[in-house]
Amino acid sequence: MRWDGRVANALLALLSRDWLGLPVALLVAGAGGALLGLNAAWAVALGGVVLAVGVALLAGAVRHLLLVTREAGAHPPPGRLVDVGGHRMHVLAAGESAGGPTVVWMPGGHAPGDEFRQLHTLLAARTRSVLVDRLGAGWSDVGPFPRTTAAEAEELLAALEGAGERGPFLLVGHSFGGLLVANAARRRPDLVAGLVLLDPTPPEVIAFAPRNALVAGMRRKQLLAAVRHLFGAHRGSGGRTGADCAAASIFAELSPAGLARVGWETVVYDGDLGDLPLLLVTPRDLTGGETVLDAARDAAEAERIRRFYLRTRTRYLATSTASRVIHTPEGTGHNFPQEVPEFVVGAVWDLARELGAECR
Repeated sequence: MRWDGRVANALLALLSRDWLGLPVALLVAGAGGALLGLNAAWAVALGGVVLAVGVALLAGAVRHLLLVTREAGAHPPPGRLVDVGGHRMHVLAAGESAGGPTVVWMPGGHAPGDEFRQLHTLLAARTRSVLVDRLGAGWSDVGPFPRTTAAEAEELLAALEGAGERGPFLLVGHSFGGLLVANAARRRPDLVAGLVLLDPTPPEVIAFAPRNALVAGMRRKQLLAAVRHLFGAHRGSGGRTGADCAAASIFAELSPAGLARVGWETVVYDGDLGDLPLLLVTPRDLTGGETVLDAARDAAEAERIRRFYLRTRTRYLATSTASRVIHTPEGTGHNFPQEVPEFVVGAVWDLARELGAECR
């Protein structure tokens, strides 16, 4: 890793500590007090401003710690905390196996497993279902930096083993989570019975698509959120700075340069999954994502962009010789797991039963 990369990761690790706001605020307040001790009028005026800022930051830092403590007390982990490389990962399992593989859910972005609690609850009424919080999300510890898809694929499998869950598993991943579970399947095909990829992130969209301001700003947004949380400058309940920093770290992959740096370890290429059963679930059109067309200069380029996004959506079909695609209900977009949860659970359950019948 380059020197500047090590520095960036060290800074993220430091920023991920919820207590960091206290010493920073005290340093600012101390600098203001030192300026007040000077005789110059400008120093007194500036010192008063700096001291006021330091006091405000200190109040915000205390508020943040109180909110984090209150949240932890009010919402203890509902599942198990298992050791993975010296860090605790949260695993929540429910339901009894119906003779098929245990289903493991992975939401998109760097969201906690609880993002799919509704899907998990619906499926657990039929078979064994598991939610896992990646390191840096939900009830899991922050973990080491950098956060990468390749590392999190290994950690996911280690957490399942540590929690006593037995494979082979049916891994279900949405968006960025789809890239992760596909990576896990490539690494340990012996532990995976099949994959359900819910509109997974195609590497081509990261590497070759027109610039997308939403994707480009994701890392910056998480870093700003970490600073706001650190000094209590946010509304509502507390949020851990570690979650913001972990997301900011892994979102470094979502750029052409970032993907090039980790591509060989991260991307699942054509044929990598052999004959592993793979179900791709994707919308038919760009419903909800039409803003990608804003980069077009004319109608011809808009059509090219539309074709690019629709074609790349199916690129995971080439990773396995046993892949197939189904489309989501009309009018649904990329966030269809929240829009039509019963449809998603039905698709996963159908494949789980199919795989169970093959094992008997």
